[in-house]
Amino acid sequence: MVVSTLKRGLAVAVGLGLALPTGAATQPVQSRTAYAPGDGAVSRAACAAVGIPLRSAPTENIVVSGARSRWGGSAPPVAMPTPPPPPPPMAPPPPPPPVGAYLATAPALSNSTVPGQPSVATDTERYPDATPNPVRRVADEPVSTFSIDVDTAAYANVRRFISDGVTPPRDAVRVEEMINYFDYAYARPASAAEPFAVETVVTDSPWSVGRQIVHIGLQGYELPESERRPLNLTFLVDVSGSMDSPDKLELAQQAMNLIIDRLRPEDQVAVTYYASTEGTAIGPTSGAEKLKLRCAVATLSASGATAGARGMVNAYEQAEAAFGEDKVNRILMFTDGDFNVGVTDDRRIEDYVADKRETGIYLSVYGFGRGNYQDERMQTIAQAGNGTAAYVDDLNEARRLFGPAFDRGAFPIADDVKIQVEFNPAVVSEYRLIGYETRLLNEEDFDNDAVDAGEVGSGASVTALYEVTPVGGPSQIRDRRYEGNRPETTAGAGAGSGELGFVQVRYKLPGEDTSRLMQTAVSAQATARVPESTRWAMAVAAFGQRLRADPWMSADFDEAAILNLAQGARGEDPYGERAAFVQMVRAAASLPPRREP
Repeated sequence: MVVSTLKRGLAVAVGLGLALPTGAATQPVQSRTAYAPGDGAVSRAACAAVGIPLRSAPTENIVVSGARSRWGGSAPPVAMPTPPPPPPPMAPPPPPPPVGAYLATAPALSNSTVPGQPSVATDTERYPDATPNPVRRVADEPVSTFSIDVDTAAYANVRRFISDGVTPPRDAVRVEEMINYFDYAYARPASAAEPFAVETVVTDSPWSVGRQIVHIGLQGYELPESERRPLNLTFLVDVSGSMDSPDKLELAQQAMNLIIDRLRPEDQVAVTYYASTEGTAIGPTSGAEKLKLRCAVATLSASGATAGARGMVNAYEQAEAAFGEDKVNRILMFTDGDFNVGVTDDRRIEDYVADKRETGIYLSVYGFGRGNYQDERMQTIAQAGNGTAAYVDDLNEARRLFGPAFDRGAFPIADDVKIQVEFNPAVVSEYRLIGYETRLLNEEDFDNDAVDAGEVGSGASVTALYEVTPVGGPSQIRDRRYEGNRPETTAGAGAGSGELGFVQVRYKLPGEDTSRLMQTAVSAQATARVPESTRWAMAVAAFGQRLRADPWMSADFDEAAILNLAQGARGEDPYGERAAFVQMVRAAASLPPRREP
């Protein structure tokens, strides 16, 4: 990317109010976790040898005078500097206020906490509205259209709530992200030229007598190593005070080191950060220089406010400096999403990220922490950036996301992927899409290549479930009073086709502006032997809907019924993810009532 392009990008940012003048940024002090065993541990001497000094040794920055270290264990004796002269005597304190005056004049609770604890406010998490999709009458709305979603943030976040003994907020439970957390072993396409294979299954609904589940599975092509383009990655790391917690910055550093472990010599990474100001720990650097990159990550520590928008501008400048048409150009943002300085309006940030998406630089967001987790903002940014959004609740989740599965987000096989389902009114009277509430599109958006949609990476899959009511089944929508307003009762066209519906998938190959189309019919014949993948997807969907207290779920289909369905569909579980889901369902059965206004 030439210098003029950089200047144009910065000019746009200034126009948006995102790039504000700042003084020279200094690299922050390294986090103590840089010296913890495993996941990218580095030494002060090794980093000094590659020109990246760490400002304190592993045994420094500890509490003395016999107190215990923040990192555990007794603080060893250290040489103390000569104390400064004593301060002048203090003035006598003012007389105490009248009884009750403190409560009347005390400030509201702030972000301050006891030393060593995360400096965040509690219960300030935000989630996008995910009101469950309604039941729709086929005679009125025969077509359902949505953008694909390969995000998994909701599953890990729900797991965090349940692990903490808290019932998740309804809007935190995006059912499609819980379903898509799992692999379903769909049949794989043969080539990148036709990057998707589609499977459909029709079976009885396990929680609603007289209705059926339509299972649509979309499997992406897995790129062989020889077809994976070089990576131009920029880490954009939130190092504000709210990230000062083991489950935030320290965990993010471990995640970044997992990515560094996977880099090839032809890949490049820059490490940028933001707090009260923004800066660059290291510019674009070859994946062969892993130690140097780990040392740059180790320099990061948390303090200050959160000027996230300004940090974005700096990150895009680094990405543009190493931009290549033959590369995968992507920013990876590690944050709790809590912007509180500079531009904080989600719409302005979304527009800026969307503009940068058109230049070929995508952005994915990885969320951390609890208490002030801003899921709504992170979903907005990731969708605008043609990227994925994930939540990292522990090191195991980091290893899942940034181990071999990292390829699913790093190497795109298709952009602007949309799914459209047309239901046959001779077979289906009503339907509802389970999940995807934040991904819905208008019918006309499907054929409009200017309408943005989701990206699919190498080997990723997408699962969607519809609950449908067959013609003659138990309707969930009452008949209208006037006959002229009622749907046609005759079979009509398509009665003899044997089709329940018609699935279309529209997508663009990377670098192309014109979309391509795949089509497949859904048989009206129920599947004789329901595959394990469908039974598992229904179990996860049932759990998500029950957590949200969806009105369409039968009250009789409780945790015991969900467990029974899941236990019969666990199949091969090499990483124990399905076993962990079963345990999570068991734990959810004893959760207290939801605490929501």
